[in-house]
Amino acid sequence: MKRLFYLRAALLAALPLPGLAQTAAQSATQSANPAPASLSGDWTGSLGSLTATFHLQDPPGGPRAATLDIPVQRAKAVPLTFVVRADSVYLTLPAAAGRFAGRRAPDGQHLAGEWQQAGQTLPLTLSRGTAAAPKRPQTPQPPFPYVSQNVTFTNPKAGITLAGTYTRPAGRGPFMAVALLTGSGPEDRDETLFGHQPFAVLADYLSRRGVAVLRFDDRGVGQSGGSLAGTTSADYATDALAALAWLRARPEIRKNRVGLVGHSEGGTAAITAATQPRGGPDILVLLAAPGLPGDELIVQQALALTKLQTSDAGLLATTEKLQRQVLAAVTQNPDNEQARARLLPLLNPGGATDAATLARVKAQIGQLTSPGYRALLADRPAQTLPLVKCPVLALNGAKDVQVVAAPNLAAIRQGLVAGGNRRATVRELSGLNHLFQTAPTGSPAEYGQIEETFAPAALRLIGDWLTARGELKIDN
Repeated sequence: MKRLFYLRAALLAALPLPGLAQTAAQSATQSANPAPASLSGDWTGSLGSLTATFHLQDPPGGPRAATLDIPVQRAKAVPLTFVVRADSVYLTLPAAAGRFAGRRAPDGQHLAGEWQQAGQTLPLTLSRGTAAAPKRPQTPQPPFPYVSQNVTFTNPKAGITLAGTYTRPAGRGPFMAVALLTGSGPEDRDETLFGHQPFAVLADYLSRRGVAVLRFDDRGVGQSGGSLAGTTSADYATDALAALAWLRARPEIRKNRVGLVGHSEGGTAAITAATQPRGGPDILVLLAAPGLPGDELIVQQALALTKLQTSDAGLLATTEKLQRQVLAAVTQNPDNEQARARLLPLLNPGGATDAATLARVKAQIGQLTSPGYRALLADRPAQTLPLVKCPVLALNGAKDVQVVAAPNLAAIRQGLVAGGNRRATVRELSGLNHLFQTAPTGSPAEYGQIEETFAPAALRLIGDWLTARGELKIDN
């Protein structure tokens, strides 16, 4: 839930390619000319707000090969087919039925053409070289005024070893400590996305303020063992408990000042961990965590995203109706085959039979019926939040369109109060998006364009709240 995977290329079926036909005279002329220079190397261009880099291998005598990177969407080394005919270059993305058709410029440094997909055509000029790295001024750079080390710890319940980075203030302590939990999808210890490393920024800030921090790679990511396939937030909660146990075993850590900071769906795992009778957190920070029922959360997300594009009441009503029908097809049919039968006409209402559409619909159905997504839809924070008895800080950005702030924060507050928890601070932060960046609209398309990784005001609020909790008596 941390982000939406919206591969622009997948939203842009190939049209007839220009430049394929040649007259006999043209062919004769070209055969008399020397062979064109190799295209091997990196070629970069922009598709709207997306920067794409094509890595081409064009050795003399072949064979040719190519891959595609779209960093802002974390797409890396996606295979392409690569064909050259005279001065024309064709790069095809089989996974999404997309194709680039272009021609060499006389200087040999540009390929001018079009990206064609799903009946749409966008101009695309590729230039030799890679894109400049995006500016990320908050990314921590050494030397650090604290201790930083790579560590591993074991989740005995799952039988896996997880790897991460542990940062702690210099000195003997004892220190307050927190473990950071990423949102949905495979994430590394820094929660790297769109060129940002928000958990690296948060860990750096907190450790400078006297808080020890453990951040770790998700299962099957980076140096961590196991696999995310088939797992749910409940499984992630066991990883969180293992992280807490590891921190409490450290001699420099205060055993009753160990907490969890969960972002987005990581907040769901943090809440689950906090409901356990033993080993749960002493302190809980929820960053853009869901408070609404899972299925309602997704409906509100769909509406918020649509409102970025239109205010038409009819279109919004249609969007809501379709979203509810899709989710009902999943929640009312525990058997995946029955759910697929219900989902197919909703996701492919025109009955298209082309390979690209069928592949897209198959992928959507696979995601909707996965164990993790089913668990998300079944999540009922109103049942788990009353069981949380430790101090809680719940924050969300007012421009968050993935976990809409107002209704989710209200539900979190209501759930905690229902359980008699009076040690909660719930705040909506003006101008911030789902990643706690200062944002124009909150659209996911802006995440990679914004230089700021984590709003300083939000960092300060988290740091102030945690250090204040460290100075208070906390009864468990």
